[in-house]
Amino acid sequence: MSKKYIIIILFILMLLRNDETIFSKYYDHITVIDNPAEIDVLVNKMYKLNSDYVPKNLSKIDTKYAYDDKYLIEEAKNSFEQLSKDAKINGYNIIVVSAYRDYNYQDKLYQKYVNEKGIVYADKCSARPGHSEHQTGLSIDVMGSNNDYNIFDKSKEFKWMKDNAHKYGFIMRYPKNKEYITGFKYEPWHYRYVGINTAKKIYKNNITLEEYKRRNWLIKYR
Repeated sequence: MSKKYIIIILFILMLLRNDETIFSKYYDHITVIDNPAEIDVLVNKMYKLNSDYVPKNLSKIDTKYAYDDKYLIEEAKNSFEQLSKDAKINGYNIIVVSAYRDYNYQDKLYQKYVNEKGIVYADKCSARPGHSEHQTGLSIDVMGSNNDYNIFDKSKEFKWMKDNAHKYGFIMRYPKNKEYITGFKYEPWHYRYVGINTAKKIYKNNITLEEYKRRNWLIKYR
């Protein structure tokens, strides 16, 4: 049997195992990302960015669409501004409250959660430094007209965003009932830019970025 087919069989057996087992040991075997500038780069509890990584083409989001000084890579920024503009035409107000965050900022934020509520809680709701998508300049936290991003799913904007974000290249990164895959609790306010084609595939199949990347990996080694 060829090495290619052995790899495929092992991969399928892994998927057939209990998912709780597959994804339970986060931060145990970490891979440093060597392609951080790719639009669909996977950053999570197993894949880490270098501490000095800063996206080269960060661009400030127009304050009509974000609070204060918020930055994304230019492609993601342009797409979100169009999204927010189109949402407003339809009577919705979708504003960025958090975007690019550097390694040191994430370190302080994570330690704040650890100090206040302990490491178990912190790991459910905050990425460790280097493991945050916000460092890629591709992720945003959004707020609706109820002015509280923590309850974005209670706002009238939520359904519009959920149904339309993929048309602009964004996906809800941490959906409900996918916590055992993403490693993070449900975050209806956290969206990730992956490009329009990829976002449409993820939306159509109701999968996470992790699942999308695994499927592509399996197809590659067929």
